[in-house]
Amino acid sequence: MSPQNPCAMGDVERGWDRHSRSSSDEVPEEDNELATLGWYHYNLSRHAAEALLLSNGSDGSYLLRQSHEKPNQYALSVRAQDSVKHFHVERIGTLYRFGFNEFADLKEFVNHFANQPLLGSETGTLVVLKVPYPRVVAEPSIYESVRVHTAMQTGRTEEDLVPNAPSLGTKEGYLTKQGGRVKTWKTRWFTLHRNELKYYKDKSATEPIRTLYLTECTGVQFDYSQERVNCFCLVFPERTFYLCAKTGAEADEWIKILRWKLSHNKKR
Repeated sequence: MSPQNPCAMGDVERGWDRHSRSSSDEVPEEDNELATLGWYHYNLSRHAAEALLLSNGSDGSYLLRQSHEKPNQYALSVRAQDSVKHFHVERIGTLYRFGFNEFADLKEFVNHFANQPLLGSETGTLVVLKVPYPRVVAEPSIYESVRVHTAMQTGRTEEDLVPNAPSLGTKEGYLTKQGGRVKTWKTRWFTLHRNELKYYKDKSATEPIRTLYLTECTGVQFDYSQERVNCFCLVFPERTFYLCAKTGAEADEWIKILRWKLSHNKKR
């Protein structure tokens, strides 16, 4: 058996490095240091980060990636049960800012994660950063053989070939909901995944009480008609759902992501 080419093997092992950033882009100087971090995923998108962590990660898995908002801004994507949360990480020279802490250099920053820090957001959800999600994951070189290959439609052109996929856009948290028939208020656990907003009796429940499909929702906005604060409503043809968050910031987060989902549904 011929000896393996070490350069070729290196290309395979670094395949994810190459594909997680544009081949035409020069690697920024600050990325040279972060490249030593096995869980730094370069310019991996928010959508791809959520897909990776939800499909192959576990509760507490996390990764670091570039943020496209401004230079020297990064995003820490963290899986929290069935959703993925994103937190800002800022770099100024060799210094890193994350949460309430500042770290003098990359080594100090990484040591912080080695101690499995506990994170809490304005939504009240707590998550322990347990294990980093690696940039390079072993994968087999196995491919299927094509046995059938025929066109299902004719006369279509490249203009008809429109890429399309729903955004994962996950979010979860407790909200207080007004009942439909009996106008009492009860606190429920809500999860948002793709275009499904589900609510459960509590966080430990496995079966949802109901699923609301955002493809049928016509609008979401702050609501001031109820004798409660931090309320917003989702308008459906058959009913308007009134929900209240603990804080105005949390209500604003829900409204922003729900509106974003609705706006993308209209474009499809």
